[in-house]
Amino acid sequence: MDETPVPGTRLRTVIVFSMLFALLAAVVAFAYFSTFKRPITTVILVRHAEKNIEPNNPDPDLSPAGQVRAQELQRVLDSTGLNAIYATNYKRTQQTVGPVANKVGITPTILDAKKTPDLVNGILNDHRGQTVLVVGHSNTVPEIIAALGGGSSPDIPDNEYDNLFIVTIYKFGKAKVVKLKYGAPSVAPSGTPMMMR
Repeated sequence: MDETPVPGTRLRTVIVFSMLFALLAAVVAFAYFSTFKRPITTVILVRHAEKNIEPNNPDPDLSPAGQVRAQELQRVLDSTGLNAIYATNYKRTQQTVGPVANKVGITPTILDAKKTPDLVNGILNDHRGQTVLVVGHSNTVPEIIAALGGGSSPDIPDNEYDNLFIVTIYKFGKAKVVKLKYGAPSVAPSGTPMMMR
């Protein structure tokens, strides 16, 4: 004897199974995203410290005030757990990172100042989840911040050397920028404009 299904039973069964499937999918998605953690990357950026004003020298050394600021940078970053340090191919950036690099025992990676994409790719691919220090120039630091997802900002004035930017790159590429000051307030006079300031 054939049984005739009760009207609506099949619909209820489909609804119940659909709800169970949706619940299972939600549990799996929650488990995946709670265990899969994209690491947070922290990039600390500063412009090089004060340089000697030598209009005919495109690669001057740090001034005495710049040497003091480089020591202050070392003091400020001493316990930040740096994993990598980048500087450009100019003496003033390398001298700025010198004290902190010596203190933490990291050899700086030297890059062409005009190759921001290479720098950003290196940070995001080789140092994901780490803390990285980058010392650049008044016109390259804002460019690097923008390339890391931190939005646009104006070039740093020629006489400002005390800015410290922290770019925190969160999950899924979102970034937040915090601007701080370190060391003595900048009072250096503006020098002759150069390509890399």
